[in-house]
Amino acid sequence: MPRKVAILVGTMTGTAELVAGEVRTALADCGHEASVTLMDDLTPTVFREDAVFLICTSTYGNGDVPDNAQDLFAALETQRPDLSAVRYGLIALGDRTYKATFAHGGLRFDALLTELGATRIGEPLLHDAGSGTLPEDVAAAWSITWAEELETVPSAA
Repeated sequence: MPRKVAILVGTMTGTAELVAGEVRTALADCGHEASVTLMDDLTPTVFREDAVFLICTSTYGNGDVPDNAQDLFAALETQRPDLSAVRYGLIALGDRTYKATFAHGGLRFDALLTELGATRIGEPLLHDAGSGTLPEDVAAAWSITWAEELETVPSAA
């Protein structure tokens, strides 16, 4: 069953946006309608959209979400909306050189969304910048498997 997938991107250097573009193409090849939206200026109301969400974010500083995602993250923490109807996946980019905070930008979103009642579909992709692999290639391959899991999940309605 084709799904609408809203890919929300947190990025500092553009890598997560590049990854999201490749994932959008892979999901479209699987028959899903996917869109990419930078988290700039988003509010928690974005989660009212009739879609499955895919959070694609890098990690910045000491395990923080990127600058363009900070307002959305803070609003979710403060407003604490009921996200029990939300289904989502996660692509978290990081660098294992920073062991204590590897991929924490995405993992922080994962923890907060779960705390607010959202349900994650599948296992998250945690990509290591030092792995010698291109994150967009790894994410595109991962998204095919994620799309298969997505098709088995009942609609939230």
